[in-house]
Amino acid sequence: MLLEQYGFSPALLPQDAQGLPARITAVHRDRFALVSEEGEGFGRLKTKEYYTAGELFPTVGDFVLIRPVPGGDSQILRTLARKSFFARHDPDPNAGEQAVAANFDVVFLLQSLNRDFNPRRLERYLTLAWQSGASPAVVLTKADLAEDRAQAVRLAQEAAIGVPVYVVSAKTGEGLGALSSLLRPGVTAVFLGSSGVGKSSLVNALADEALMATGAIREDDDRGRHTTTHRQLFLLPGGAMVIDTPGMRALGMWEASAGLGETFAEVEALFGQCRFRDCRHETEPGCAVRAAIESGALSPERWESYRSLQREAKYSEDQSAYLREKQQRNKNIAKQIRQLERGGKR
Repeated sequence: MLLEQYGFSPALLPQDAQGLPARITAVHRDRFALVSEEGEGFGRLKTKEYYTAGELFPTVGDFVLIRPVPGGDSQILRTLARKSFFARHDPDPNAGEQAVAANFDVVFLLQSLNRDFNPRRLERYLTLAWQSGASPAVVLTKADLAEDRAQAVRLAQEAAIGVPVYVVSAKTGEGLGALSSLLRPGVTAVFLGSSGVGKSSLVNALADEALMATGAIREDDDRGRHTTTHRQLFLLPGGAMVIDTPGMRALGMWEASAGLGETFAEVEALFGQCRFRDCRHETEPGCAVRAAIESGALSPERWESYRSLQREAKYSEDQSAYLREKQQRNKNIAKQIRQLERGGKR
């Protein structure tokens, strides 16, 4: 019953499931906070399954199978299939993908209305949110500090076509009712945004209690201090769950072709209208993209944003394919070593 409150369904279990289902609620380096029918506790990855057999490393929101250890950390045996997953390109060039959260229903993309608002950054977040498999919503925070909220809302709506935009203030309570309507029992939402946009303050306001530490506004630039140091899932009193994440200074693209199609649907719709199928949208005659820019139907800034994110996504996809092949080679080598060891023991 406890795990069902955290969104678990028996349908998630594979036929060969062995172990007790649990959900990851926080990640602390190599130690994972989790909740199961036995209550809250901690777990560590079983070395053979994760470091040798190549099991998918879990992140916050993942459902896993565990083997409880009386008086100690449980063994995490397996990561169950995900319905959604958010990742970014790891700042470490050799690391590849960096998991952020899994198994959520809605992605709240937060930007503050004092100094943080940036339509181009919003397009980047939106692309990865669509790629995750969940529905995005734009949340403009710190409405009480806004100088021109109408302009910000208009720009957000232009960057996030068809996506709902909410204006809220954790301090005054403005807009919290509308946002809470998305947080039904059993729904998991992940909060994403730069440092200081007020993610933790908003979590506390929605929960109506202090779940997360918050930082004061710096007087010299009106920016909030970065307070969240790790990803964590909270169960709200109303039955919904939220995943708070540390602010991201950089949000690298990672396999985002599907997300680009959703975020820039009106841009990609123009491609089929060009005179030539192989149009590069530069100087070719009959280019629908150039015509849209010249007529004002498509802004040069949005077109350049699309091209920049497309190039970055293409590079990341090529790199990810290389890393997957490398991982598979390592798994094959490990398998051969185990076979040789078993043969030697005989």
